[in-house]
Amino acid sequence: MRMGSRGRPRSGARSGTRRAGLGLGTTPAEPSREPGQRRLATRAERRRVQQRIKRRRRRSAVREIPILIGVALVIALVLKTFLVQAFVIPSGSMEQTIKIGDRVLVDKFTPWFGSKPTRGDVVVFKDPGGWLEDERKPPEEDPPVIKQGKEFLTFIGLLPSSDEQDLIKRVVAVGGDTVACCDGNGRVTVNGTPLNESYLYPGNAPSQRKFKVTVPAGRMFMMGDHRSNSADSRVHLDETYQGTVADESVVGRAVVIAWPFGHMRQLEEPGTYASVRDAPSGATQVSGAPHRLSPMDQQGMIQLPTPAELPLVMGVVGLRRSWSRRQRREE
Repeated sequence: MRMGSRGRPRSGARSGTRRAGLGLGTTPAEPSREPGQRRLATRAERRRVQQRIKRRRRRSAVREIPILIGVALVIALVLKTFLVQAFVIPSGSMEQTIKIGDRVLVDKFTPWFGSKPTRGDVVVFKDPGGWLEDERKPPEEDPPVIKQGKEFLTFIGLLPSSDEQDLIKRVVAVGGDTVACCDGNGRVTVNGTPLNESYLYPGNAPSQRKFKVTVPAGRMFMMGDHRSNSADSRVHLDETYQGTVADESVVGRAVVIAWPFGHMRQLEEPGTYASVRDAPSGATQVSGAPHRLSPMDQQGMIQLPTPAELPLVMGVVGLRRSWSRRQRREE
């Protein structure tokens, strides 16, 4: 037996010890790594991971598009039914205040709380009967695709319905008022107070037709700002209510010209009527039926929104919150 080899481990045992990772030799074992903690070795691998994340986000956005479209439709329907509706102006009877082709937004919300038209308001109202006969035009034939597109935009309130019979005029007098034309200076008077109407179409006289009407309670006397081009209450003086329009025929008050951008502005109430005195009886605004904003029941009462319609608005809020949470998680 060779001297000097005593106590030395054999090469096989030595290599076995290293392979076993017992820590008895001079070579330490590699540290263990838990799953999910692997380092990104190269820039290329990091780029691949980032691209995968972007693809997931794009797929998520694509899946959300139908939901967003549905939410937009619900919001449009709720706005059209209860809050605001857009109308296209087809004639020049309200020039220069509102021009042909302008889109106006009509407030349908405040009347739910008992708000009624006042002197000077520009309102949209249903045809009392026969006011639009001279303005009716034969329907235009469109290609099927365009026709369906128009029907869809009409359904959500972005285009007016072809069978809607609405007019837009200015309220000159309300229930109890006496409106007449004209004083010594050719001005329309309300309860004896002459009106200085700065909003009239340039060159138009306040009225070429003489009249004097005491407005019945719950009704309004309507005139267009383009007096020579407006078939308004003056044209129907020989009818039962002397051309006045029922408060309940009002759809809403025009508040904003929304299109085109060059005409965009708020329709503010003029100061013309601030000095008008109340009628001698003090009943300039006798309480009557509220605005007709939805179909009436047999007793003439407005049908308020049903409880079944409330989840629509609640669903919009819930979807918005869910979308926000998802965006925060992805960030």
